[in-house]
Amino acid sequence: MSAFHDLTLKALNGEDLPLAPFKGQVVLVVNVASKCGLTPQYASLEKLHQQFKGQGFNVLGLPCNQFAGQEPGSEKDIQDFCSLNYGVSFPLGAKLEVNGPQRHALYRLLAGEGAEFPGDITWNFEKFLVGKDGRVLARFAPRTAPDDPTVVQAIEKALA
Repeated sequence: MSAFHDLTLKALNGEDLPLAPFKGQVVLVVNVASKCGLTPQYASLEKLHQQFKGQGFNVLGLPCNQFAGQEPGSEKDIQDFCSLNYGVSFPLGAKLEVNGPQRHALYRLLAGEGAEFPGDITWNFEKFLVGKDGRVLARFAPRTAPDDPTVVQAIEKALA
């Protein structure tokens, strides 16, 4: 298994969220926030999730409050917001840090030293496309919409 698939996160409900079940699937990992100008991307992320989930694709949303405090709520607040406003059905992790000394192990793998696409996360809704084998295939800037043709084409190529 890859280092990606070896990790276990916490879900919003406090339960373990192992990444091992994603082995053999394509995953779009996104640091999300409820009070950001980019928050409407949740709608496109859910649409992508629905469009490709039958082909072995998942979106994984990871709330982060490191950018202007735009994810201040509790785990329940986040879950309720995502469900009520965007009908989110893809997995959501508990809040974590994506930059700095407390950077979560997943983000050390995705963007840390020695990563395929290294460098600090610049803002909410930065996206990493992880292939079936756990390798990071692409990184997309926060303002790149989830339904942007470059993102969709990268997903389709990874699923092929």
